[in-house]
Amino acid sequence: MKKFKSILLSAVALVAVAGFNVSADAQTIGYVNYKNVESNYEYAKSAYKEIDTKYLELQQFLMDKEKQYKNIDSPINKKNFEEQVQKDFKAKSEAFDKLKLKKAQEVETNILEATKAVAADKKIDVVLDYRVIFTGGVDLSQDVINYLNSGKFKPINK
Repeated sequence: MKKFKSILLSAVALVAVAGFNVSADAQTIGYVNYKNVESNYEYAKSAYKEIDTKYLELQQFLMDKEKQYKNIDSPINKKNFEEQVQKDFKAKSEAFDKLKLKKAQEVETNILEATKAVAADKKIDVVLDYRVIFTGGVDLSQDVINYLNSGKFKPINK
């Protein structure tokens, strides 16, 4: 997903630069440091904390099952126990993966929507990732962070 984002950002940057060479209109360019915004966004912090908690619960599940396994005497019961634990772990692992993906998508969508709102408010026409800007442009990172954490922005699925 991150590789896709990088490729997409590069493509957008090339199209934007090509468009600026052809166009006589002066467009205002802004940029955002996504990682900085993400690490200072309170909802993202709580979402990632929730993911970490679920991961620790998954590890604890395995440790508990290992202790239970050691107390089983019969080889047949051990085999049945292993099969049941594998099924349970697979279900828990899939649920964890879905949660992780859902939270990551929510954070990304929220940052994107907040960036659009801040850019519109500041009359910025194009917003790029800070890594494609060599010079110039308006850094919107702190404004996006402030907007996200201000209470004015309503995160999706919160």
